[in-house]
Amino acid sequence: MAPSGRWIEYAHLPQSSGGYSTLFFDYLQGEPEIMRHFAGSFRDTAGFSTVMEQIDGKPVDRATLVQVLREQNTAFGAGQSTLENIDRLSRSSTFAVVTGQQVGVFGGPLYTCYKAATAIQLAAKLATKFPGKNFVPVFWLEGEDHDFEEMSAIAIPDRDGRITSVSYLPGGEMPERNLGPIGELAFDEWIDRAIDRLRELLPVTEFSEPLFAALRSCYAQGKTFNEAFARWLGYLFHAHGLVFISANHPRLKRLLSPIFVRELSEFPAVSQLVITQSAELERRYHAQVKTKSINLFLFHKGGRYLIEPRETDFSLKGTRHFLSKDELLAIARETPELLSPNVVLRPIVQDTLLPTVAYVAGPSEIAYHAQLRPVYDHFGTVRPIIYPRASASLIEEKIKRAAEKFELDIEDFFGDQERLVARVVEQIAAVKIDGMFGNADQQLQTLLNELKFGLNEVDPTLLPALDNTLSRIRQQLSVLKEKAAAAQQRQHETAVRQIERSVAMLLPEGSMQERELNMLYFLDKYGPTTIPWLMEELEIDGFKHQLISR
Repeated sequence: MAPSGRWIEYAHLPQSSGGYSTLFFDYLQGEPEIMRHFAGSFRDTAGFSTVMEQIDGKPVDRATLVQVLREQNTAFGAGQSTLENIDRLSRSSTFAVVTGQQVGVFGGPLYTCYKAATAIQLAAKLATKFPGKNFVPVFWLEGEDHDFEEMSAIAIPDRDGRITSVSYLPGGEMPERNLGPIGELAFDEWIDRAIDRLRELLPVTEFSEPLFAALRSCYAQGKTFNEAFARWLGYLFHAHGLVFISANHPRLKRLLSPIFVRELSEFPAVSQLVITQSAELERRYHAQVKTKSINLFLFHKGGRYLIEPRETDFSLKGTRHFLSKDELLAIARETPELLSPNVVLRPIVQDTLLPTVAYVAGPSEIAYHAQLRPVYDHFGTVRPIIYPRASASLIEEKIKRAAEKFELDIEDFFGDQERLVARVVEQIAAVKIDGMFGNADQQLQTLLNELKFGLNEVDPTLLPALDNTLSRIRQQLSVLKEKAAAAQQRQHETAVRQIERSVAMLLPEGSMQERELNMLYFLDKYGPTTIPWLMEELEIDGFKHQLISR
């Protein structure tokens, strides 16, 4: 079955809805000004070849990597295809196609699945282009982040089509303290209440029972965010050998010790590199990340705290805990598992541990990778090809019916909602508000022109008063037109509601569907064929926003 999608240029979407930027647009177009900041073109086979050659010339501790990946993925309930992919990584002819995301509850937003699907498909495409090489899709579990609020909730359409948020809150309350790496946080009994709430909101279908049984087996008391996330995504993509990695592991952190030591010894060298690079980019683009003096956090008393330099020592941000440089260097050498990279060092850490030929990134990630070119060079780390993740909106039958009924294109739902509603109401209404008030304005102008001619003959000083009168009448007519339009919309409440619900599904809270909604709604409605269908329909080389009919 051929894919049934249509496409929208990213530039035609609301800019604020998806993190789109001029840099992102230029990257997609391969503009030389921006491409010189990247390892190579994602459209060019030669770029991938160059990166593979560079990886061959750099040491990667594949033995330790494979041991840890086997341990982690077995704990995540990995299938045979995943374990086979892990074994392939022990060979120098195997490369990783990596993507990653925060370990949001219940898998986070839809684009998490699109990232995984893109990595899986890209690995398969590269295997076809480079016979004799192996390419393994790897999902980086960003579980060291301590921002609980960002990972604690999802949004779904409820039974009435309203976009509703569902949160997991440990103990029933939003934590006020720093909880440390969220990926290591274990769920308490409140995870069951969050799932119960999802069950209440979603309609009961023939697929609900097995779906929620699988969800509860992944998101259960005692399981961590990392484990639950990997189990759930592994369940959804079980046929594709997706490998998961959490860098928050003592043996992996041991491999990263030289990076941590160098960052602490040479600070603020990396920050200066990023600042200089950002200044160059900001002549034309907007910088995505702000570097810190030291790009490391320290795990301390259950929390994760940024290391900040002081005049003679160092502090952990937000605490009264202080350390000397020698103490920090000792930690980096002897217990590096206590250290955690920030957004600037995370890609360096990733591509030190993995033989990464390509990284699948969203629009904002692509933009900040442009800032990291000198950081990769500083650490001697091979820069991967940055591949844009697939982007899509799932178009349900009810949205297509609304578009056909009101003679709209699907693209119209991505525009201004108020204008769209007014356009539809004007179209179906017996009385055409725009035409009626437009005619009234024309007739008023004709009448006042006649008055102006007469008054000019009688007393020209009266003309300003006539202009003021015209202005006041037009203001009153404008108010009356708005009231008439509102009354007409109330008359056509059903049509208005159809438009509003269609817009809410495609631009929930003004953001792209893929950034807000969770996959559970579609799994509950369409069943276990949803992911296989998505893998067939999603095209990873269109480099536009895809509209996929369901």
